[in-house]
Amino acid sequence: MTQAASAGSQAMMQRDRASASLGMIVHRNEPGHSVVSMVVRDDMLNGFDVTHGGFIFALADTAFAIACNDSHHVTLAASADIIFLKPTTSGQNLTATALLRVKSGRSGIYDVRVTIDDDVTVAEFRGRSRTTNLPVPVRTYL
Repeated sequence: MTQAASAGSQAMMQRDRASASLGMIVHRNEPGHSVVSMVVRDDMLNGFDVTHGGFIFALADTAFAIACNDSHHVTLAASADIIFLKPTTSGQNLTATALLRVKSGRSGIYDVRVTIDDDVTVAEFRGRSRTTNLPVPVRTYL
């Protein structure tokens, strides 16, 4: 993680057992910008031997969560959607790059591009965030 990592997203990722179990690696953690990767495993494939869309969504959602948690208050997804553009399969490295598009008060809009090794876009995700009044928990699990 980068030196500019925010306290909120760092604390969140220290407790994020779901992302850890999927083998996600955080490469960039800055307010409004994150990069997260994950190698597709055989157990992530659907019945057509392509990556189950839920795993691609989970990767994009993690990048989104990191980018939007830039304070000491919990920021959650208000909504999100994804467009799958190309199939992926076992052994491919997926990279999700999240960028803040606009923030107004407690609401934000973020775009996440998911690519494979050769920078081919395989999915586009848009997330809408809402910052709560809840403090970021301090307990760690990992």
